[in-house]
Amino acid sequence: MSLDPRRATAAQLAAAYRNGESTALAATTALLKAIDGEEERLGAWLHVRRDAALGEARAADARFAAAGGDRAALAVLPPLLGVPVALKDLVNLEGTPTTSGSKILEGYISPYDATIAARLRSAGAVILGKTNMDEFAMGSSTEFSAFKRTANPWDLDRIPGGSSGGSAAAVAAFQVPLSIGTDTGGSIRQPASLTGIVGMKPTYGRVSRYGIIAFASSLDQVGPFARTAQDAALLLHAIGGYDPHDATSSAEPLPAGLLGLPAGDAAAAGLRGRRFALPKEYFVAGMEPGVEGAVRAAVASLEAAGAQIEEVSLPTTEHALATYYIVAPAEASANLARYDGIRFGASKHGGGDLLHGYLETRGRGFGPEVRRRIMLGTYALSAGYYDAYYVKAQQVRTLIARDFDRIWAAGFDAIVAPTSPQVAWRFGAKMSDPVSMYLADACTIPANMAGLPGVSIPCGLSEDLPVGVQLLGRPWSEAELLGFASGFEAVTANDAWRAVEPTALARAFAGGAT
Repeated sequence: MSLDPRRATAAQLAAAYRNGESTALAATTALLKAIDGEEERLGAWLHVRRDAALGEARAADARFAAAGGDRAALAVLPPLLGVPVALKDLVNLEGTPTTSGSKILEGYISPYDATIAARLRSAGAVILGKTNMDEFAMGSSTEFSAFKRTANPWDLDRIPGGSSGGSAAAVAAFQVPLSIGTDTGGSIRQPASLTGIVGMKPTYGRVSRYGIIAFASSLDQVGPFARTAQDAALLLHAIGGYDPHDATSSAEPLPAGLLGLPAGDAAAAGLRGRRFALPKEYFVAGMEPGVEGAVRAAVASLEAAGAQIEEVSLPTTEHALATYYIVAPAEASANLARYDGIRFGASKHGGGDLLHGYLETRGRGFGPEVRRRIMLGTYALSAGYYDAYYVKAQQVRTLIARDFDRIWAAGFDAIVAPTSPQVAWRFGAKMSDPVSMYLADACTIPANMAGLPGVSIPCGLSEDLPVGVQLLGRPWSEAELLGFASGFEAVTANDAWRAVEPTALARAFAGGAT
């Protein structure tokens, strides 16, 4: 059977290139055709690098041809050589527009590569383009993009999550096997859950943030989207590691286990005897019954595979959301002060003095959610309120981290919990009530506050829409977490929900490139 480049995983594509069953050019061409046929309805992309991507694919094929089928020569080629990848549009890529989903950066062409972009180029990956996102990564639905809205491949009337909704939707729609997202309060794991794919937030400091447009610098982290844990591990291995350009980058070495992640029976066997903590606070008020049911079923599957599940309490969880919405907007207020329309980016100066131009640029260049968070952050940092809000929030943040420390001290291997309290909602359902949208991140924010790694993996369906379960681990345990995720994939491989694919595209594009 010939390889379907749309359904193939990154690992399958890499193997096919090496054994001569397919080429990077053929895979890239097929995916570009799919994007062309579906973008008008899906809206996942802001910029497609058609000619550049085809050139990168040809260069990859030339390297495979030069190896001539020699096993030793093939073995030293990068694991992602020729594999298509998408970047969230806050990753700087030389010669390519970078907007961060905002009008204030419209027309900006990056003069340099972010570290992760340079590493992907070195790995020989084919960078298809930039994906849509909530403006400056502020949002949970991708409805706050200044340019377009992105639909969920499972239901085109629903959101894909955010802020990395374009990256998640492109992977879920089989337009690309791998993509890059960022996670400040759940912006990788939540859209992964709502679109039925794998999404990982690494440990803070594991992946360089150099060349990534910042939202909240102490919380932002770059990570992979994929359709399998193995593929997520391959992408994380390519982008991770110390970077002297990033002061927050850690010298902690990448775990060797990211390459050669166990699968099948070997991965399932890795779950036996492992202790997983199940925090009762993550089953938040208002969680949809179907979501809770799918997560409880996932816990039962882990138990059936030999894992030990113990309910625990993380009491400061209830304060994490409020704490986040002090810390993150405060850092955003500081980071976004540089966008004035003078040094770079768009200017909305309609005349008058410098101050008038500055205010007009920021008032018209930033969307409503960004303006809201800048105002919240500025208030929290202002004289008379700094100690009462920002300092207090940082103290609570320490308590949240200590809650997790107690879990690791008790000998648990990981935490298992819901990723999102609900499935993907319909467009516009939360736009008039920002607090209700913020509550969608209640289960993901604590890991960001503590800097911990976490991975969301599909665990079932509710209302015919995907549900995700997340695994959280101690710092630097990405390989172990992805190994557990691979084990879960193995023990649920024959579950009926695994055979269900997004149906919206097939309905919407009947007769087209689907």
